[in-house]
Amino acid sequence: MAASAHVSHVRSLYKRILVLHRFLPIDLRALGDQYVKDEFRRHKSAAAEEVKSFMEEWENYKDTLQTQILEAATGQAKLVKFGVDLSEKKLNDFQDDQIGQLYELMLESSKPNRQFNIQEDGSAK
Repeated sequence: MAASAHVSHVRSLYKRILVLHRFLPIDLRALGDQYVKDEFRRHKSAAAEEVKSFMEEWENYKDTLQTQILEAATGQAKLVKFGVDLSEKKLNDFQDDQIGQLYELMLESSKPNRQFNIQEDGSAK
């Protein structure tokens, strides 16, 4: 029973994050969706302690993103910015492959020429 409850919790979190991504700009949504799918797939068979940390971090991400989306939707935020800065302590806890992954994600998310050329109103440029 505990295993099925855990699986249900993981699926619920995964789906909620993908729903929240629908409110992001299209290029960030595509990047975020792919990253979430890859990360959840990578951790399918992770050790219990790693899973605990993984779930805590993704719960924090979901809560932060949900707050930022609500603030943007209600006009509470003057400048819409998604995400948070990582503390030095968190960065020091990362493994080398995670640092590399984070660097690639930063490069991809800050490209001046975005992958998509879609206008919000749906008309072509």
